[in-house]
Amino acid sequence: MFDFSTASVCSNARRHQKGPAVRLTRQSNYAIRTLVYCAVNEPGLSRVADIARAYNISELFLFKLIKPLVENGLLATVRGRHGGIKLGKKAEDITLLDTIRLTEENFALAECFEDGADCPLIGECDLNSALREALGAFFEVLAGYTIADLASKKRSIRDRLGLTAAEAVAEPLH
Repeated sequence: MFDFSTASVCSNARRHQKGPAVRLTRQSNYAIRTLVYCAVNEPGLSRVADIARAYNISELFLFKLIKPLVENGLLATVRGRHGGIKLGKKAEDITLLDTIRLTEENFALAECFEDGADCPLIGECDLNSALREALGAFFEVLAGYTIADLASKKRSIRDRLGLTAAEAVAEPLH
């Protein structure tokens, strides 16, 4: 999970805040985890029930977050008795930025990022410029990491997720 609450930016303001200043949603966190699960489970198919159990989340929540990933080609579904999900693209072609752009509602770091903001300094404010630059740097870093990078310790991750060779669902032959 990306949590910048420990950053030393504006520590005075942070003291009065409850929770982290910038944090990805639970949907983004588990969407990335689901993609990593599928990557380490290749070439087999992954069952939603197994992924939900591995991460201790509900299947309903997982089905909801999988939907935009399937609609945008990051995941593919295989229907039927031996069906499941798998990566829709190669793991090295799916960036973290690709994922969070689908799962985050918005990236408004301040009110002035939103449509209809009524600050008289919009367009002239250095805070807005600084935050836009920071957001751009954040996106650049996320674009530099792929699901393959996160799944690079395949054996260790498979062990931690409780995956064994016997649990992998073979993809049906057509």
